[in-house]
Amino acid sequence: MTSIRSRLFLILMITTGVVWMSAIAWIYLSTRAEVERVLDARLIEAARMVSSLITSQEIDPMRAAQIPAIEPTMHASYDRQLSCQIWALDGTLVGRSDAAPATPLSDAKDGFSETLIDGETWRVYAVVNADLGMRVLVGDNMRVRDRLVADVIRGLALPALLILPILAGLIWLSVRKGLGPLNKMAHALETRPASDLSALPDVDTPSEIKPVIRSLNGLFGRVHAARERERDFTAFAAHELRTPVAGLKTQAQVALGSDDPDIRRNALRQIVVGVDRTSRLMRQLTDLTNAERGEADADGRRVNLGKLVGQLVDDIRQHYSDAVPIEIDAKLNDIYLQLDASLFMLAVRNLMENAVLHSRNDGVVRCGVRIDGDAVAVTIEDNGPGIPEDELPKVCERFYRGRNKTAMGSGLGLAIAELAAKRLGGNVSLGNRSEGGLRAELQFSKAMLSRAPRADPDRAENRAISCS
Repeated sequence: MTSIRSRLFLILMITTGVVWMSAIAWIYLSTRAEVERVLDARLIEAARMVSSLITSQEIDPMRAAQIPAIEPTMHASYDRQLSCQIWALDGTLVGRSDAAPATPLSDAKDGFSETLIDGETWRVYAVVNADLGMRVLVGDNMRVRDRLVADVIRGLALPALLILPILAGLIWLSVRKGLGPLNKMAHALETRPASDLSALPDVDTPSEIKPVIRSLNGLFGRVHAARERERDFTAFAAHELRTPVAGLKTQAQVALGSDDPDIRRNALRQIVVGVDRTSRLMRQLTDLTNAERGEADADGRRVNLGKLVGQLVDDIRQHYSDAVPIEIDAKLNDIYLQLDASLFMLAVRNLMENAVLHSRNDGVVRCGVRIDGDAVAVTIEDNGPGIPEDELPKVCERFYRGRNKTAMGSGLGLAIAELAAKRLGGNVSLGNRSEGGLRAELQFSKAMLSRAPRADPDRAENRAISCS
């Protein structure tokens, strides 16, 4: 059942029915007990009254006339079913009422008893007059009692059963009225255009619906932010790709239209540079998309920073044959972190590529580690021109290229590094070095440090590595 209205209605009706049946059962039991008590009291009253009329082995009419009349308190049919017998103690039947059987109603000498006569159960009260040698038996048929109780229950239950349809209708209307805010919200969502991602109002909204509205508003906000990112991504990517593609076409035309070998060689060299830049841009666009969509592994795994950085340096050397030397601090081999290795390598790769592309031809890139207070940081230093102080807050924006841009730069490397760091629970810090160049730090909480194993076969040797 997918309808909340039907589900609530069914639950309320079942609950009401259970309560109703419990009430009827309680009424039945209490009514039967009360009827039994009243009828037993009537049997006692009748038996004692008859016993008081006996003077010898016959009923004294003068004393009978002196007994005040007792108004019947039961149904007339029950009065007619009340049976009385008078027996002598020697077993002689002195008298009986018209409805009483010829056999004794009970063998009990005194008090209440139940007897089975001709297949029917009788409730009997006996009074013994020892002075006169008489025993009075007054009883009624239990079938009559059951009918009397059933009549009482029927009289109480019939109105209740007739009220059930009215109650069901009222419950249905109440459920429909109570779900009105949900219907209102559903109507607002149905009539809303696809481009409208504004927040739903939660004023005068029931507290049960507010969590749903807050969740929807949060979803709308995330979808809106994702749309804005995709719109910016598409616009910037189209702009960035237009320039290298146009440059490739221009250089190809130069190579085709010139007979000078030097000009053609230079044009082809520029085509290679343009292809490398376009290839790097496409890779970074893919990395950015994956970093935005993906989430870091919550537990991660223990990784050795020296090993990962060494792999990155080897990869960079393959892609940048004329790159400056890259030195790795031997301390990285002693550092183990509990994190997502793929995101870590993505962040360090982009920071390292940025350092390689901006370093002087005679410079060097250094990768080290710093443990200070509650933080552990992977540091990457170059001796390039650095970043103007006024541009430092902006360089991590997508496609931002400052005044010291290079031909191979795309404005995405630092943005990707910062996004990957945030996914890992860290951050990227940038600052200019006093001796020239830029210092980038990939900072993490010291809680992510993991103790190195005693013997690690994959651990690099504890020495500085210079890739030149």
